Amino acid sequence: MHELMAGPVLRIGEIKLDTPVVLAPMAGITNAAYRQLCREQFESGGGTAGLFVCEMITSRGIVERDLKTLSMLRFDPGEQVRSVQLYGVDPLIMAAAAEILCAEYGVGHIDLNFGCPVPKVTRKGGGAALPYKRDRLRQILTATVQAAARYGVPVTIKTRMGIDRDHQTFLDAGRIAEESGCAAIALHGRTAQQAYSGAADWGAIAALKAEVSIPVLGNGDIWEASDALRMLRKSGADGVVIGRGCLGRPWLFADLAEAFSGGVGPDSAGHDRVAPSMRGVRLLSLGQVAATLRRHAELLAALMGEQNGLTDLRKHMAWYFKGFPVGGELRHRLGTVSSLGELDQLLAQLDPGVVFPVSEIGQPRGRQGAPREHVPLPDGWLDDTSGWDLDLAAAELGVSGG
Repeated sequence: MHELMAGPVLRIGEIKLDTPVVLAPMAGITNAAYRQLCREQFESGGGTAGLFVCEMITSRGIVERDLKTLSMLRFDPGEQVRSVQLYGVDPLIMAAAAEILCAEYGVGHIDLNFGCPVPKVTRKGGGAALPYKRDRLRQILTATVQAAARYGVPVTIKTRMGIDRDHQTFLDAGRIAEESGCAAIALHGRTAQQAYSGAADWGAIAALKAEVSIPVLGNGDIWEASDALRMLRKSGADGVVIGRGCLGRPWLFADLAEAFSGGVGPDSAGHDRVAPSMRGVRLLSLGQVAATLRRHAELLAALMGEQNGLTDLRKHMAWYFKGFPVGGELRHRLGTVSSLGELDQLLAQLDPGVVFPVSEIGQPRGRQGAPREHVPLPDGWLDDTSGWDLDLAAAELGVSGG
């Protein structure tokens, strides 16, 4: 059992995370600007050496030198470890992409995506469908680990529980990852069929932790810092991966840093210091939220140019202001903002003293939806678990970004 208040240390290869928190790669979200914003918040809460992962890029896009893919490989000077999530289904292409990332881009950590539940990916045998083919998974992991090992770069994988409840793959995936030399495995406690609906099964994370000796990171339904502490206590996991919980709330990383350093949660006798629903929650005023959003805009403008940066910011507006009494017309204008000057004028119309909506504490953020009736798969995919000689060229995504 973890002594959480003492500050557990997570090691991924030679990477030491004093605070065992990882920002999940999210397509269209975790670009260099958002990673920097989350890291700034993390450090403001006393966090040190977290891991902030670039949005998923495709191995084929790297190897074929696709300009859009390569343009996503941008990092800010403060990133101690350049961390990238890589997608692919071909061992040779994955190894070649890992070589390029390490040799040409100074990447210090590679995470492999085997958890994507998107139908266009699973239908072709990629993402969360691929671990069903155990030997193909082993080939990919072994080739990528060997390529990265020449540069001392650790490789990890992120996966789901399986295709559905009847076709679970996570325990086999964990064993294969360990045997292939992976430095850690992250598990999202949902199946591909669930997508983002329902509740994450933290019991599956505990089962995986009992199965392997490499570090296990838990992902799913961490909306507040107290959720992270509960997950680690219930599952025995070595760290947490934060995805949708930080959408519109990058200061969650400050809460997490304080939680893991002993600033919140139960005291040494196990008594709650504050009410469970409020534990580890940074109740920012609307003015403070606006200031955080403005910093996000500034970082995006520096990364992409003002117009493109503000266009990218639009998708974040609903998340930042979720639950706040912001009028419909103002919300609409914020959602179509195109310059920093315009943004400043709109933010000036907000009442900075409005308190954070308590009703939003602990509530899901981002996409949720309903479980799928079935997971689209290639014909005959479930007939056997062998896939070393399958032609999965159709599952190779050539262009990154979602």
